[in-house]
Amino acid sequence: MTLNVNSIENIILFGDSLMAGYGLPQEKHLAIILQNNLNDSGYNIKIIDGSVSGSTSAGGLNRFEWSLSQPDIDLMILGLGANDMLRGISPIETEKNLEKIILIAKKKNIEIILAGMIAPTTHGFSYKKKFDNIYPFLAKKYNLNLIPFLLENVALKPEFNQDDGIHPNEKGTLIVSSTLKKNIINFIKK
Repeated sequence: MTLNVNSIENIILFGDSLMAGYGLPQEKHLAIILQNNLNDSGYNIKIIDGSVSGSTSAGGLNRFEWSLSQPDIDLMILGLGANDMLRGISPIETEKNLEKIILIAKKKNIEIILAGMIAPTTHGFSYKKKFDNIYPFLAKKYNLNLIPFLLENVALKPEFNQDDGIHPNEKGTLIVSSTLKKNIINFIKK
């Protein structure tokens, strides 16, 4: 399926607290910032916030059909897995859940941009290697656009994170929005 700028009208952000705006006032949530950024650049695109704080890949899979009940979703930014990693859930399970979500979206003709995560070494180097490989592997297998790391230029930078050191603050959300906007525009222009 080939899309152009005129056929992308509705994009769903499907992730966890990193996309849901955890700890921020509603008007500073990623979905709102991203929609405003796209609109300011001349793109008439609606961003739907389908993210839930605390969601794992299994939780995302469980709510996926319901989330896709929104009519006419053209593109999904899939950004799950951070909570799996924090809980030490097997990367094999995370990969299987993400793959099931991808397959359901493809059946519904929803295009996908996969937003990857990178694990720290908290659970060991072997876990990190297996987890970090999930996103490039799935992107290659299903020919998906990949954002290698959703929190690029935000993670581990106190000035862009809330006091917990995990969730983007308002400045960090602007950076994440910019990353998503760039990837969305590149996707619809290809």
